Amino acid sequence: MADPKGFLTVPRELPERRPVDVRIKSWREVYEDFDRGRLEKQASRCMDCGIPFCHQGCPLGNLIPEWNDLVYRGRWREAVERLHATNNFPEFTGKLCPAPCESACVLGINSDPVTIKRVEAEIIDRAWEEGWVTPQPPAVKTGKKVAVVGSGPAGLAAAQQLTRAGHDVTVYERADRIGGLLRYGIPEFKMEKRHLDRRLAQMRAEGTEFVTSVHVGVDITAEELRARHDAVLLAGGSTVRRDLPVPGRELAGVHQAMEYLPDANRVQEGDYPEPKITAAGKDVVVIGGGDTGADCVGTAIRQGARSVVQLEIMPKPPTSRPDHQPWPTYPMLYKVESAHEELDALGGQRLYALSTTEFVGDEDGRVAALKVVGVEGPETGFKPIPGTEREISAQLVVLAMGFLGPEREGLLEQLGVEFDRRGNVARDENYATSVDGVFVAGDMGRGQSLIVWAIAEGRAAAAAVDAYLSGDTVLPAPIPPTARPIS
Repeated sequence: MADPKGFLTVPRELPERRPVDVRIKSWREVYEDFDRGRLEKQASRCMDCGIPFCHQGCPLGNLIPEWNDLVYRGRWREAVERLHATNNFPEFTGKLCPAPCESACVLGINSDPVTIKRVEAEIIDRAWEEGWVTPQPPAVKTGKKVAVVGSGPAGLAAAQQLTRAGHDVTVYERADRIGGLLRYGIPEFKMEKRHLDRRLAQMRAEGTEFVTSVHVGVDITAEELRARHDAVLLAGGSTVRRDLPVPGRELAGVHQAMEYLPDANRVQEGDYPEPKITAAGKDVVVIGGGDTGADCVGTAIRQGARSVVQLEIMPKPPTSRPDHQPWPTYPMLYKVESAHEELDALGGQRLYALSTTEFVGDEDGRVAALKVVGVEGPETGFKPIPGTEREISAQLVVLAMGFLGPEREGLLEQLGVEFDRRGNVARDENYATSVDGVFVAGDMGRGQSLIVWAIAEGRAAAAAVDAYLSGDTVLPAPIPPTARPIS
């Protein structure tokens, strides 16, 4: 364990965010550097709890007490080895995961939990700085070929594991760059793409092949894909967007989040100087109170929006753990992300228990306002409350309402895979679909979920594919596909 008295003497501490008026002028990540001495003290708060419930909270099974102890003792290189033992991409989870491990931390029962996520991020950042992260090409090649369709976190994790097992792995991506939502869905201020690019360089050096701008099921048929490879892993994500079919939906200026965010990210990639969908000088309404909605809020602020309002149909979450979500489960709490902090500082609003009933247009066919109504909680089916109708000015509306499942047209129809009751690709305990030699991992099989689940499923599915091709596997398989997120 770390310092036996650390959790008693050291308060929880996180790095400071740069001042709002400074950080909204750039697209850099929002946090200041965190002194390593202070970080080691934070690691010392990890207590000898007997049963580390943080393991239960982490789908990857991260060895959290072990690398906390190593960081506390200054043994950083050993710490990153323990971190990589369960997680291919700790720099992604260290920045993007909502940290269910911290919700399950034993110290969190009656105190502030250990800053697990920040320790994880600092370990991998130092490992890259020190040159400890190097390619790990396979010693022996199997001669087997695997196609991975989709280059999000599930696909990348599976591809790296299968490449290291000696297979010839090709990752197919329909976009023009590798990364999936990591590339085009996550704003630069949340994770700079240099973190993704250096991982991809490592994977290329290990032997993984990447093919971009190829829409499998359109540019190449499922039959052709299977003929070229001994196994196929589907990792295309849950990409059917939830829409809002109310009057006025067809008006110009109403966009899906996955139209708005990729456009902004392409500007940062240098594809064009100005965004095609911009919030500059406009009243912006973001519909959806989740992480994607927060990403849209931060993007609109940086683009120079005149005002920003974030709407959520659900009631405002509590600030402390409710009785029906006891420790160590992941509670649904009111969170203040960096984008919300910016929203508050600039006079924006987060409004709850409101349902949009109509988009109002101007004479040019562009959205000018939203009509909304207050609703009672989900128990009543979001029943409208009479007398609460109002209009909110908006020249740009962004729908960040989540996803309904994978796209069936094209690849999935051509393969003939079966679907489960939730509309996701059905799979057995070995991540195998109803079609021999075809496997599925991540949101395409599980439904919309967390990045940490995507990586965990990618690793587990890789082990299943390796066993299918080789008769056995030495790759770790951290979770069964029937496991559900604790949230």
